[in-house]
Amino acid sequence: MRAHYFQHVPFEGLGSIEPWLKAAGYEITSTKFFEKNELPDLKKIDLLIVMGGPMSANDEDKLPWLVSEKQFIREAIHMGKPVLGICLGAQLIAGAAGARVYRNHAKEIGWLPVHGIPSEDRVIFRFPSSLKVFHWHGETFDLPFGAIRLAKSEACENQAFQIGQSVIGLQFHLETTPEAARELVSNCRDELIEAKYIQTEQEILTANPDRYKSINQLMDGVLSFLLRKDGKNRSIGQAI
Repeated sequence: MRAHYFQHVPFEGLGSIEPWLKAAGYEITSTKFFEKNELPDLKKIDLLIVMGGPMSANDEDKLPWLVSEKQFIREAIHMGKPVLGICLGAQLIAGAAGARVYRNHAKEIGWLPVHGIPSEDRVIFRFPSSLKVFHWHGETFDLPFGAIRLAKSEACENQAFQIGQSVIGLQFHLETTPEAARELVSNCRDELIEAKYIQTEQEILTANPDRYKSINQLMDGVLSFLLRKDGKNRSIGQAI
């Protein structure tokens, strides 16, 4: 089994996802767009993970590789491949599926709550009714056609969504480890201005270890859901 991830900047890697994949027996490969733009053979991968980054999903003029990246994501979804998008990755999935990506009315940075949308549907991933998760985003998106909203927050209506049974997009970072949080702060410190939904550097970096444990466990649950072996993953055809 092979998991391939798209990485956009050196300081936003897999975090807690990497040990989970290794424990599950996955070979891990990557395309690091800050080094090269070589894309894998889609038929040879079993999971696609699209990571975050400070750029916009709309920056195709500045970063032309975004065009081919979105096309690859679109093809992966049509083929029924499990796809997970995180922050920018979720925005790229939305854009690839034809939805609008745009600046949110407020940035969310730090440990802030999201609220799961109740559902009795067994093929929909269910988030807790309320949980503090790690955020670092300033853009949002309309829900793609056929997508189901999974979570929301006070500042951002579309925090998580699911397309079909094998695609999930998350605005927030469940993969964050203490090291990953320090890297984000170190590289994006200039965004930590005084605002309603932006925490201070101290608030971010002094989070209780249990917070990391809870979000990492939830990420494990997302991965287990996407990669379930009950035969339910299938192409969604014209859903996008």
